[in-house]
Parts: sequence; C-alpha cells; structure tokens
Amino acid sequence: MKNNNILWLYLFLIIGVLDLFFTAQGDSDLRIYSKPLIILSLFMYFFQISKVIEGTILRKSMLSALFFSWLGDILLLFPNLFLYGLGAFLMAHICLIIGFKISQNKPFEIGKVNFIKLFLYNLPIYISAAFVYYLIQPNLHEMKIPVIIYVLVIVMMVTTARERYHKTIPESFWQVFIGGLFFMISDGILALNLFFNPFPESGVLVMGTYIVAQLLIVMGIRSHYLSVKA
Repeated sequence: MKNNNILWLYLFLIIGVLDLFFTAQGDSDLRIYSKPLIILSLFMYFFQISKVIEGTILRKSMLSALFFSWLGDILLLFPNLFLYGLGAFLMAHICLIIGFKISQNKPFEIGKVNFIKLFLYNLPIYISAAFVYYLIQPNLHEMKIPVIIYVLVIVMMVTTARERYHKTIPESFWQVFIGGLFFMISDGILALNLFFNPFPESGVLVMGTYIVAQLLIVMGIRSHYLSVKA
C-alpha cells in the first residue's frame, strides 16, 4: 500500500515537470491535459496517506483545499473564467487557514497575545502583499474589490502558517510556512504579470513556485499528524 501511495507522489512530480516544460514552450494545448493532473495526483496521494485521520476536520479541510486548487487550475486555463478561478483559489486558501489552525498543539487554547510582537513578526508579509498591490492597483479597475479580498485572505493564510511556530514539530512548521510563502510568491508573480508588467518567464515561475508550495504544505501537514499519532 505504501508503494502505491508513493506512486501518486511520483506522478505529481513527473506531471509537474512536464507542465513546466509545456509552459516554457508556450504549448497551451498540451497544458489542458497536464495542468489538471498536477493537483489531482497530489489529491490522491494525500487522500491515501491521510486515512489514519479519516473523518477529522484536518483531513476534510486539506482535501477541500486541494479540490478547490484543482478547480482553480482548470478555470485559469481559460482567460474569460479568471474571476471564477480566483474564487476557487480563495476557497482553497480559506480551507488552508482552517487546516493550518487545526494542525497545532492545543489550537483553541486561549492565552496571552502580544499584538505588537505579533504585528512585527507578520510585518514582512504585510509589506510584501501591500507592495504588490500598490504596483497592480492602477490596472485592476472592476477587479479591485475581488483582488483586495483575495490579498487579505492569502495574507491570513501565510500568517496562520507562521503562527504555528512552536505549536507543532519544527519540520511541519517549516514545510507549511515555506509552502505558504511560495504560494503567496506564486500569486504575486501571476498578479504582476497580469496587472503590472507582463514578462515571458512568468508562467514557469508561477507554476514552479505553486508546485513546490502545494507539495510542501501537504508534506508539512503529514508530518504534523504523524507526530501526533506517534
């Protein structure tokens, strides 16, 4: 069974590399087949390895995040469906926020919160998101409100990942946090390419950081629940 599970992971990596190749070549026709299979294979991998936490909110939230990411990938293949793709990824980030919050030791424990320290820890994330928004906002027009909502949610996703520090095992924290950062970087590059200054390398950079982000997040959540089980 374990060997069968790892095959899904190998499939994810192989299809990811193929999609990067097609992206670099500008072959949009073949990407219609490769892009939807990237997250589908990762979904199947996590579905199989997470049966030990079957029925939990953590598993449901992560599978939902992967499902909405898969849906977003498909929708973003068609430029006229961009807003729907944005909505699908918005739902994916909300699911990730739930998953990141639950995958902590004593997630609902209420303790003292130093808001100044919390703000300073998250400040680089806020500045990065604000800078990208500053660059793209003149060209957003009717997309301004949806993009603002999306930026706020993805910032919340990354800060929730950061707040897992010392609330899970180190490898889980770093995998999830770095994965969240890569997700934010991927979306930032996509936004700059669409609404600020298009550049030919954007497609490969967007997909490369996105693939790494999804893999790190899944492996980080896996590390957490296996450590809890142990």
